Amino acid sequence: MPGLLNRYAFDRRVWADSSYRSKANEAAITAAGRRSMVHFRKPKGRPMPGPHQRANRARSAVRLAVEHVVAEQKARIRLFIRTTGLARATVKIGLANLSSISVA
Repeated sequence: MPGLLNRYAFDRRVWADSSYRSKANEAAITAAGRRSMVHFRKPKGRPMPGPHQRANRARSAVRLAVEHVVAEQKARIRLFIRTTGLARATVKIGLANLSSISVA
């Protein structure tokens, strides 16, 4: 994760799924002067603590709004890449780009 932190980014918060929560990642986020907005994991065999549950709910609301915008943009171009191999995917994207060119 340290390689993904852009020091020139406007937003100082780092948003991520709970799979990215680790001591090493949290230390890297703090060392970069960022605020972690990574979801909390549920402790094994125990219920999720109330404050963590509320924090995850608030973070999910923000994430939901962003993901809906991205999904809408993807749906507009109606491009699903279900191919095996980079070459086939590149051709499919190229054809999609050609089809969106309007001829006057």
